[in-house]
Amino acid sequence: MRDLPLIADPNLIVGMEHAEDAGVYKLRNDLAIVQTIDFFTPIVDDPFTFGQIAVTNALSDVYAMGGKPLTAMNVVCFPIGKMDIAILRDILRGGLEKMREAGVLLVGGHSVDDAELKYGLSVTGVIHPDKVLLNRGAKAGDKLILTKALGTGIVSTALKRGMVEDELAAISVSSMTRLNKQAAELMIEAGNVHAATDITGFGFLGHACEMMEGSGLSMIISASQVPFFPGVQRLAENGIVPGGLHRNKQFRLPMIAVDSACPPWLLDILFDPQTAGGLLIALPADDAEQLLERMHQEGIADAAIVGEVVAAADGVIRVLA
Repeated sequence: MRDLPLIADPNLIVGMEHAEDAGVYKLRNDLAIVQTIDFFTPIVDDPFTFGQIAVTNALSDVYAMGGKPLTAMNVVCFPIGKMDIAILRDILRGGLEKMREAGVLLVGGHSVDDAELKYGLSVTGVIHPDKVLLNRGAKAGDKLILTKALGTGIVSTALKRGMVEDELAAISVSSMTRLNKQAAELMIEAGNVHAATDITGFGFLGHACEMMEGSGLSMIISASQVPFFPGVQRLAENGIVPGGLHRNKQFRLPMIAVDSACPPWLLDILFDPQTAGGLLIALPADDAEQLLERMHQEGIADAAIVGEVVAAADGVIRVLA
């Protein structure tokens, strides 16, 4: 991608240069559009639930930037003749339910005959050009809030192997189908947010590294404060983890300094690739405490302060036990 001759435009606020969650284009001084797309193969057996998860995941990028999603188009790859078309109908019903909950209008889409089932959305939202939240911009002294527990990648892997209890699977599905809409609205209401992103395929530490790259700052992560699903520890200890977790570690470990007291299974959870994960928000300490209290009052029970940004120019993220 780095060699592609990208087109410059003075109205492009966010493009492809910095691994942001979505693109942002200014239409006028008080209005910009936010655009993103995401789709993937099924991670659960139930078609309706898969549709819900895929839409929740796709909308998350707009919420992470402080935007309001307005319209969406379905992206469908379906093996015609090999699967009952009723499966696709259930997937689309599940997706539409989440769009309705989010207040998003489905305006069309595109489908192709494909050997492997895939589903997701392209999403268009709106935001004020001066209020765009980026994954960079955190300041020394900021506290970090994570709004959802980790573990969806590990649970999905265990589910494929038939090695996960129904209760844990249900907890994971509940998390993956919970929109980040409420968390984003509370984040915007709090104000004074310096940076934000959502936790998806690169894992918690992978996205934390994106927030720190080129910032001249660093982070301290309190691993014991990071929420994760009950039961995930046992799976991680037994090596039931997705391949993407190992790729995340291999790519980002040079930026990580891990306390010797932090167990390997916990580090694996911190690198676990998430689907429809929570928001990671950087804001001043006093504001963070108030925002966390508001989130707990509004039922976002997993939200926690998990670390802080510090003035260490080496850019290394220190993971403390």
